[in-house]
Amino acid sequence: MIKRLLARLQQRQEGITGLETAIILIAFVIVASVFAYVVLSAGLFSSQKVKEAVVAALDSTMAVVELKGDIIARMDSGVVSEIYLFVGIPSSGSPVDFSPSSANISPLVISYMDANNLVPTMNWTLTRLSEINADNILDPNELFQVTVAVPNTGNISIGPYHRFTLEVKPADGPVLSIERITPNRVSQYVNLH
Repeated sequence: MIKRLLARLQQRQEGITGLETAIILIAFVIVASVFAYVVLSAGLFSSQKVKEAVVAALDSTMAVVELKGDIIARMDSGVVSEIYLFVGIPSSGSPVDFSPSSANISPLVISYMDANNLVPTMNWTLTRLSEINADNILDPNELFQVTVAVPNTGNISIGPYHRFTLEVKPADGPVLSIERITPNRVSQYVNLH
C-alpha cells in the first residue's frame, strides 16, 4: 500500500512552470524598483531641504557685527550721557544694514539693560569712519562708529560702578551683547574695558 501511495504521488507532480516563475520575478522587480524610486525621491527631497536650512543658517551667522576697538563713554556731571561703539564685520562676513527706513527706524536695534531697567530700543546715530561706498550698509573692511544716546531720565542713571548691558541686534544674524561696568574714577571720556 505504501508503494502504491508513493507511486501515485510521483505521478501527480504539479509545479510552477518557467513562465509563471518569470511573471512572479518580474512583479517582484517592478515592486522593488517602485519602492526604491519612492525612497530615493524622499531622500533627495529631504537632502534639498537640509541644504536650504544649512545655507540659511550660514547666511545668518555670517551677518555678524563685532566690536573693533574700545567702548568709550562720555560723562556729564559723573553720569554717562553717550556710549561710542566701533563696529565692523569679519572680512568673510555678510553686510549688515544700518540704514534707517522712511520712519527713521532702522532694521538694527540697540537695547539697554541693567539690574533695574530694560529699554528695548535706544536712540543711536551712525558715523562712517572708513567707507567703501556711501550707503549705510556695513560691508567687510568698513568701520562704523555708533553713538548710543543714554537717556538720563527716570531710573536710568549710569554712574560709577554701574553694571549695564547693551545688545546690538541686527535684522539677521547673532546678537552682539556688550556688558560693562563704569569705573569709579571718571573723566569726561571713559574707556569701558
